[in-house]
Amino acid sequence: MKTLISCAYNMDNCCVELKFTDGSMIAIDTIAVENEVADNMYQRSELDYLIYNDPIGYADIILNGDPETYLKTVAECNSLDT
Repeated sequence: MKTLISCAYNMDNCCVELKFTDGSMIAIDTIAVENEVADNMYQRSELDYLIYNDPIGYADIILNGDPETYLKTVAECNSLDT
């Protein structure tokens, strides 16, 4: 792969698409990722935020990081019962 030239969320197919200078492309199926790594609505919400506001960050976490650890760190689920 060459240099990344664009990264955007495609609402038509629910994928974050990365395009490279050599013509190659990676499409990350966001629904499949959510179904695999998100355990609750807070984690799904965090993934949705990244998809719409930081697709490059989303792609980096999915392709190079550990999404389960990231979600457990940033998306805290608190019970309303006290």
